[in-house]
Amino acid sequence: MLLKSAFAPFNAVYATTNQELAVRDAIAHVHVLPDSHRDVPLRALSSFWHCTRLVLHLRPQMVVTTGALPGLFCLIAAKLVGARTVWIDSIAASDKPSLSGKCARPFADLRLTQWSHLAGIDGFRYEGALL
Repeated sequence: MLLKSAFAPFNAVYATTNQELAVRDAIAHVHVLPDSHRDVPLRALSSFWHCTRLVLHLRPQMVVTTGALPGLFCLIAAKLVGARTVWIDSIAASDKPSLSGKCARPFADLRLTQWSHLAGIDGFRYEGALL
């Protein structure tokens, strides 16, 4: 949500795995997707289905995600419908790029890290931190 003001001039649509974040940041219309991670494959499959369905319904021109597996699923679906895609690796990925961020490589037009010392690793760029 730290990027919310940057998207103000656009017709931005938000998706999250945490409804409370939308309430906290006064996002009136938000899509809530099931959270998932690689250790629970059936939940990940459900998340993939919901993410893909949302992207196919919305047909966005661009998708920007700040990481995690549901974000990766949205990124993959967005690339398949011809959208531009941006991956911003989690601030928690401080010692190395995240696994999801590495997997995003073929689907992201731009992959950013929030840590300057990770710039250049596996093709990540550093343009500044969100915090």
